[in-house]
Amino acid sequence: MHTHYHDIVQLIDQIDPIQYGKTRNYLNGAVTRLSPYISRGIISTKQVAEIVLDKGYSPREIDGFLKELAWRDYFQLVWQELKSNINKDVKQIQPGVNNYQVPLSIISAETGIEAIDNGILSLYETGYMHNHLRMYVASISCNIAQCHWLQPAKWMYYHLLDADWASNALSWQWVAASFSQKKYFANQENINKYCNTNQRHTFLDQAYELLPNMAIPEALKATQVFDLTCTLPSCDELNIQNALPVYIYNFYNLDPKWDEHEEANRILLLEPEHFKDYPVGDKTIQFVLDLSKNIKNCKVYVGSFESLHQQYASQNFHFKEHPLNGHFKGTQHERDWLFENIKGYFPSFFSFWKQAEKQLKKRT
Repeated sequence: MHTHYHDIVQLIDQIDPIQYGKTRNYLNGAVTRLSPYISRGIISTKQVAEIVLDKGYSPREIDGFLKELAWRDYFQLVWQELKSNINKDVKQIQPGVNNYQVPLSIISAETGIEAIDNGILSLYETGYMHNHLRMYVASISCNIAQCHWLQPAKWMYYHLLDADWASNALSWQWVAASFSQKKYFANQENINKYCNTNQRHTFLDQAYELLPNMAIPEALKATQVFDLTCTLPSCDELNIQNALPVYIYNFYNLDPKWDEHEEANRILLLEPEHFKDYPVGDKTIQFVLDLSKNIKNCKVYVGSFESLHQQYASQNFHFKEHPLNGHFKGTQHERDWLFENIKGYFPSFFSFWKQAEKQLKKRT
């Protein structure tokens, strides 16, 4: 993975939004691989969209590309409204729950479905999983193994470099029908089509109408509690300059361009309590530390915001808005939104996108 800001911005320039729209559901499709950088806040959905649109594409011809960026912002707006309640079933109780654990064969990558098992092994190695594969894994876990979505979603989040709790949790809920009208199913034929495999005789090698009522396959019956721990780095020596403001960066904001010409103390805040609630693996923590090197003179502080604020109570603290920053004190800066004037809770992505399309038409 690239971690230098210049290289990351160059990745945006290489996007082919037309091909993306046509092939994004295929494992070998023209996906952008930008989600880790957007999730970590080193670039924004707005920045990506503007760079692509400024090349002369009309919003209509890259509709599919813009929608995927919009889904990310939509999930963030839902999180802002519901806060920690996104950790519960949002619209309705997940139907057909048999247990609150994780299929052992998912964790061990031994489901017997080649594309799924290879995708999980790749996730462990690289921190990346194609979005279509994520839906397959969620469907198998929630709708075939009949697990409640929360623990499997935490397992996946733990391993992702693009760990974004809103996108992750609400996508799992969408698949499991606690944030949608019906469960999402995929059979082996669908997996073969989009994953370039030719496998037969798996537990998913069934007609679609048989999947909702099938018994839990033997391969998915064993489950376990996925116990997660997060190892944080040691603190840097801060050397705070009292005459300067303090800019706070965190897991969701590593934007090196944020008031970059303002002389300031710049601190990457890693709160143990946050990572207790939303743990991630060593690869993800190292990714954050590597990205933070793009921020000039940024120091790492491991501890609560309250403890940092108490130590430097006379300082003017600055931070970007985020659903997990409600306990921060100081000057809040608005984050970059794809659609700046669309705020609040929308019960569905469709209702959100209708408003978004009105703004996009103004560009044509």
